[in-house]
Amino acid sequence: MPRYRITVEYDGTPYVGWQMQDNGPSVQARLAAALKAFCGEDVVPGGAGRTDAGVHALGQVAHFDLEKDWATDTVRDALNAHLRPDPIAVLDCTKVSTDFDARFSATGRSYLFRICDRRAPLALDRIRAWHVPRALDSDAMHAAAQFLTGKHDFTTFRAAQCQAKSPVKTLDRLDVLRVGGEVQIAAEARSFLHNQVRSMVGALKLVGEGRWHPRDVEKALNAKDRAACAPVAPPHGLYLNSVAY
Repeated sequence: MPRYRITVEYDGTPYVGWQMQDNGPSVQARLAAALKAFCGEDVVPGGAGRTDAGVHALGQVAHFDLEKDWATDTVRDALNAHLRPDPIAVLDCTKVSTDFDARFSATGRSYLFRICDRRAPLALDRIRAWHVPRALDSDAMHAAAQFLTGKHDFTTFRAAQCQAKSPVKTLDRLDVLRVGGEVQIAAEARSFLHNQVRSMVGALKLVGEGRWHPRDVEKALNAKDRAACAPVAPPHGLYLNSVAY
């Protein structure tokens, strides 16, 4: 029974998240339905990351097994045909060994958060970036972000409902860059806590506005208290950028 690995791009706006749930449509459920329509098998693809409602993906990875040995191009094209008109696209499909697991084989995950800091409202990106109607100091935000890199107890930046066994994570990269008319925040780690990236972005936004000093981010981290966290950034600016293996 061959195992397939796919890379998936999606707009998370219409979905309750990646994971299949009872309270609405999910990306995982739509892929399962597309697989059923394609080959008649009841298959639930396993994903590399459980993105929340409204969060997008440029490079989500999933795996599944099929009884028949299909050509990978056929799997990719058939899934895309059955996914229409949903905003989900299978970018590529490859065969992998049966011990490959999209989640547990991953060695790193990369997220991107987009903030458009202009006065005018967003017309094209209103559900794909966080609109902040004042100029942000991206240099101060980057300086503050460096207090969060490395191995720390991220309790402050962890959702109350997070199911991770430990709040300790190693953040390999957290860079804040000015790219044209927006501020982009890139985060890389082996794994993240629930809402960790959005919580960190919320704190960095306050630094960019001058309401927090960069050292206030360090103080919030050291507090190890969710109450010390800034307001959490909205989901629609967040993208699962890529997964490393």
